[in-house]
Amino acid sequence: MKLYGVTGWKNAGKTGLMERLVAEITARGFSVSTVKHAHHSFDVDHPGKDSYRHRSAGASEVLLASQSRFALMHELRGTDEPLLSALLARLSPVDLVLVEGYKRDAHPKIEAYRAVTGNPLIAPNDPTIHALASDTPLDLDRPVFDLNDTTAIADFILAEVGL
Repeated sequence: MKLYGVTGWKNAGKTGLMERLVAEITARGFSVSTVKHAHHSFDVDHPGKDSYRHRSAGASEVLLASQSRFALMHELRGTDEPLLSALLARLSPVDLVLVEGYKRDAHPKIEAYRAVTGNPLIAPNDPTIHALASDTPLDLDRPVFDLNDTTAIADFILAEVGL
């Protein structure tokens, strides 16, 4: 599986870019999966639901399945957050995995950047960032795409990974 990341600070446009890239790349006939890093606790089920009750009772994993989808919830219960490589090993094979977040991992990335946030660029100090997707012109030593030019960004990523 090929791997490419979308990184950037909060409110930089990462999720919107990811969504557009998944739609664009799957429309070209490639299979795509995503991994999203969350910096906070999250839940995919809710109090009172059977799966929540199973987890609350102490289950290590709960697999919730229907005719439409399944979700595997794995409780860490105080153990370390798994490495990206361990999470990728759990995915079914696809042509491309797009990763949102995981700034510090070594895979190639594109940085989403919005000037209005006032955050500094990550790229100048990070060689894993191969390009930027920005809402403002930037003078850098790597390609800079318009944040909304999904076609050009997808072309770049697909060329980078050899698809």
